[in-house]
Amino acid sequence: MSKVIFAAIVLFVTVSAQAQQVPIDGVDARSNPAEFAKQLGSTDASVRQRSAEALARLAATDQRKLVEGYQLQENNKEVRLALDWALYRMGRAEALYRVVDELDSGRHEQAVGYLSELESPDLLYPFLKRSNNAPRINAGLLKALAGIGDAQTLELIKPFRESDQPYVAEASEIAHDEIERRLGEPVPTTRARPRTVEKSADRP
Repeated sequence: MSKVIFAAIVLFVTVSAQAQQVPIDGVDARSNPAEFAKQLGSTDASVRQRSAEALARLAATDQRKLVEGYQLQENNKEVRLALDWALYRMGRAEALYRVVDELDSGRHEQAVGYLSELESPDLLYPFLKRSNNAPRINAGLLKALAGIGDAQTLELIKPFRESDQPYVAEASEIAHDEIERRLGEPVPTTRARPRTVEKSADRP
């Protein structure tokens, strides 16, 4: 065997091993949730976070007990947020409260990204109506609604356009313009896989 062929084989094996270890961003319905679940025990926080996000996209309810266990012991705040998002997508309704609360933290943009993937803007309305929200929570909710809001959302966010809270009025204006722009575009025919719905016993 020539050195060139041997080097090519080694490179192929190395790349293949890396591909099996690190979840790819393009997760589809054919992906095996168990493979991502195994990587929640990785020593690499970025691998754990991406694995949790993959399980969230798959709404992998068969992995929920495992994810619950990892969420309880996870010390990395970014990974824990990703696990909360995965749990919500797997049917744990109360986990959405924890994701929303993270808008008022250093993980603001991460939480906005997850909330922007919700299947309906209606899910964020109760949070936006709370009177004691920190400014960053309201701003984050408005950022998320910019991507998923509809005509009803436009009415709901009107009062926020006059808000005195830092960044809130600006976020409301941006959301208003973005929603109006999307309403003028053709409605897409494909939708993300819906999460499994489960009512929480201690949340309204």
